[in-house]
Amino acid sequence: MNDKTLAVQRMQDYIESHLTETVTLADLAGAARFSPWYAARMFKELTGLAPADYIRRLRLSKSALRLRDEQVKVIDVACDLGFESVDGYQRAFRREFGCNPKEYALRPIPLPLFTAYGVKFRELWKKERADMANEKSVFIQVMEKPTRKVVIKRGIAAADYFAYCEEVGCDVWGVLTSMKSLCGEPVCLWLPEQYRKPGTSEYVQGVEVPTDYDGPVPENFDVINLPAAAYLMFQSEPFAEEDYCVAIDSLQAAMDKYEPSVIGYRWDDANPRIQLEPRGERGYIELRAVKKV
Repeated sequence: MNDKTLAVQRMQDYIESHLTETVTLADLAGAARFSPWYAARMFKELTGLAPADYIRRLRLSKSALRLRDEQVKVIDVACDLGFESVDGYQRAFRREFGCNPKEYALRPIPLPLFTAYGVKFRELWKKERADMANEKSVFIQVMEKPTRKVVIKRGIAAADYFAYCEEVGCDVWGVLTSMKSLCGEPVCLWLPEQYRKPGTSEYVQGVEVPTDYDGPVPENFDVINLPAAAYLMFQSEPFAEEDYCVAIDSLQAAMDKYEPSVIGYRWDDANPRIQLEPRGERGYIELRAVKKV
């Protein structure tokens, strides 16, 4: 990994750990170990944003999550995340998301939150096809999943989505979507052997719920318990909806080639591999469990 990538990652890490404080270009230059001018130039080159814009968008997105999930006053969120005034925060929030933060807190709506992908975990692969010259990016991020339950519907012998739908039907997803999920949406999983029952499929669909979940379980569904684990999240570029199969194949090929030891991890195949619903506007996403080397 080159010095420029590592320098920008250090700046991103500094911003993340000092997000509620005043972050100056001098602070970032110190983290990068380069001059302020060159540090700012590198940062924009690799992240696509000037440091000030990156910090503003990250703070606004963090504030939106607090307004959605906590009973907290707008003025407290503004102060906690380093905005100089509540009026300035409200204007910035409206410019970024098109709504007032107080209105959003009362009735949350989907927002285009900024995701601060670490440049250290971003890789680029070329799709090796004669009829495709364009490069496609795959973004990689380490994330933690807590101890949880998963309400699942098992198939018979399915190892992928299409076989699963043939075995159990495609209406399972609607049932799962109606249940509140820890991650905000249903998931598909490839189950390791210890989570499977005789005569049931490797591939299942389910919804992640808290460990203390005691709500109803739909008929013919099962519940499994999963431990806390670290995952590498692989996310493709957005794609045209009709190209979802290409997007899936391309990302899975890239994931198969990826060597997690370059960032200090190894694969942990005792935990399920996870697939999210392929949506063209956000790209295709899979998660594979890892452990520290």
